[in-house]
Amino acid sequence: MTTHTITNTIVPESERMNIVDGLFGIAYMLKLEPAVFNIAEALASEYTGGYWEFHDLSNGGFYMAPRLDKGVMVSCENSYEGKLSPDAFGITVCLYAYSELSFRGDRLAKTCAQQYHLLREYVAEHLEASVIYRAID
Repeated sequence: MTTHTITNTIVPESERMNIVDGLFGIAYMLKLEPAVFNIAEALASEYTGGYWEFHDLSNGGFYMAPRLDKGVMVSCENSYEGKLSPDAFGITVCLYAYSELSFRGDRLAKTCAQQYHLLREYVAEHLEASVIYRAID
């Protein structure tokens, strides 16, 4: 069995809306983005907003992560508490959002279910895989 490394590319500013429109349509602005920001605030009391990078994965996955100078302390519903890098925090938040939105029965739900699995596939290769799994499971 051959495994392929999933590449992660930060989406240039000029392409951000094309990426999210292609994946999520108007639901990105109406449902996904607010869910991501609300979950970020719920998981990390110290999170106060900021600029988020968009990440395009070679397996078709997508996630957002805040551009922060330091890690973020999180407290999750599953009793996990710990510090995540900004990238791992973004992945965790997006996995929560994809999961939450995947149960609604609309086109966005199907897309979020697909994105959840594509992002989990990438997590397996991430340096912080073990803490991401602990934060989401």
